[in-house]
Amino acid sequence: MIRRLYEWMLRMAEHPQALWVLAFVAFIESSVFPIPPDVLMIPMILARPSRAWLIAGVALAASVLGGLLGYAIGALAYEQIGQPVLAALGKGDAIAEFNTRFNDLGFWAVLVAGVTPFPYKVITIMSGWTGMSLGTFILTSILARGLRFFLVAALLWKFGAPIKEFIERRLGLMFTLFVVLLAGGVYLLKFL
Repeated sequence: MIRRLYEWMLRMAEHPQALWVLAFVAFIESSVFPIPPDVLMIPMILARPSRAWLIAGVALAASVLGGLLGYAIGALAYEQIGQPVLAALGKGDAIAEFNTRFNDLGFWAVLVAGVTPFPYKVITIMSGWTGMSLGTFILTSILARGLRFFLVAALLWKFGAPIKEFIERRLGLMFTLFVVLLAGGVYLLKFL
């Protein structure tokens, strides 16, 4: 099933309504869909490099809006279903402690999930579930998703098809290394 969805997305990249399809995919990927919008973005930008910034902007806006849906899912499903079940199991205190830890790292959690291969939808739902500040969530989502989508657009706009394989195979790793180095630098500055 995933393979068929992937192939459908590649076909849709050539469709006259590809921007709308990209917006839809970026929106649902932020809360439930398994395939990232990059699958559409890459062939769309390669086909029309002059629209790279528009394509990245559509992906960013739709992804952040979809992230708000994920946030709402986490907030609403936890209160109605998760909390009573955990309280019945005697785990209410453990969840409260987890919520505090997650929200202490909230900016970093959303940033990491927004730029790395870690599923962004997990963090959007957890952000709502733990009651993370909506302002922090939105601003960090804009920063993280903007960084990811506009960097992909910039690389494809500048280097074209030769950079495609690097983006598909290595860009997630590069973002992950960047986040690790950034977190290590912040940690060193804090404790030196």
